[in-house]
Amino acid sequence: MDLFNVYPLVNITPVRALGAKLWADNGQEYLDFYGGHAVISIGHSHPHYVQRLTEQLQNLGFYSNSVQIPIQRELAQKLGEVSGYPEYGLFLCNSGAEANENALKLASFHTGKSRVVAFKGAFHGRTSGAVAATDNPKIVAPFNANHAVSFLPYDLAEVEQALQAGDVCAAIIEPIQGVGGIIMPSDDFLRGLAELCKQYGALLIADEVQCGYGRSGKFFAHQWAGIQPDVISVAKGMGNGFPIGGILIAPTLKASYGLLGTTFGGNHLACAAALAVLEVIEQENLVEHAHELGDYLRQELEANAGAEEIRGRGLMIGIKYNFPVKEVRDKLLSEHHIFVGNASDPGVLRLLPPLNITREEVDRFLEALYTLIPAEARK
Repeated sequence: MDLFNVYPLVNITPVRALGAKLWADNGQEYLDFYGGHAVISIGHSHPHYVQRLTEQLQNLGFYSNSVQIPIQRELAQKLGEVSGYPEYGLFLCNSGAEANENALKLASFHTGKSRVVAFKGAFHGRTSGAVAATDNPKIVAPFNANHAVSFLPYDLAEVEQALQAGDVCAAIIEPIQGVGGIIMPSDDFLRGLAELCKQYGALLIADEVQCGYGRSGKFFAHQWAGIQPDVISVAKGMGNGFPIGGILIAPTLKASYGLLGTTFGGNHLACAAALAVLEVIEQENLVEHAHELGDYLRQELEANAGAEEIRGRGLMIGIKYNFPVKEVRDKLLSEHHIFVGNASDPGVLRLLPPLNITREEVDRFLEALYTLIPAEARK
């Protein structure tokens, strides 16, 4: 049997990793400035993470949600404490798409409505409702295309007009778009959106799958705007590579048996991984580190990278050029052995390094980038 060939692959086979470094099967070392799509939050093979998972596996790896699983409650308590949402409920699942799918379903159950407001450039996942709310027709199958979704710009007047129709169950928004090219709605827009959702009886869903878990320099990127969404979806950095996702749910939304469900969500190993991540984030002050080092990285790039725009917050940064960056990205990997990401905008380099990346490693990336950007472009 062959693999179903849906991924274009670079000819590199990582076999070992530690911190922000990877080693391939030929012994070549690489700097990871992309973290596998923002998944690696506390660095590869962090010793506390390895210990937590090993100890849990030696005791119990899995049983279903039909029994008491105390580590789930431990995770919910710790996540509420570290994130600033102790009064919210937590539903655990396995991925970001699944988190958004459940968020949308919950909003529809709660309001009795079906239409969703999403935003241009959005990416929310590849399951049925999540992909329907993703602004990329190429990945939306006809089966998924029948959901009622309106894609809007960041324009409060257009949002209000859509909400006035009375059939909107939720507005779903990435406080920082990842795949879209590190695009940020303004804090004023987010505050206005929250008010409009409240006024017209729609839920506000913050998709923090990529921009959450400390990456923006606050635990959640929407916290820069001082808002409290009704539902917050999380995944990528939550498990540092172990598949886990979830939604944080406001106390105004009530649970009932059978409302949501999952077989693997919240299993013992996933919760151990997620607890390890939160413990390391807290012990090593990684949210503050992301804020401070992100500011340094942005300032350096704004001064020296010759870019049209430096986007993002914390350690979620997009470098926007007025030319396609594929060659620069390829040379960073082949000549300087540094992984970076791309975006739907071909002119954007996407940076999502581990939150515990060092200043020396940031400087190594900057030096490599500057050698690949023509001097006249950097004036």
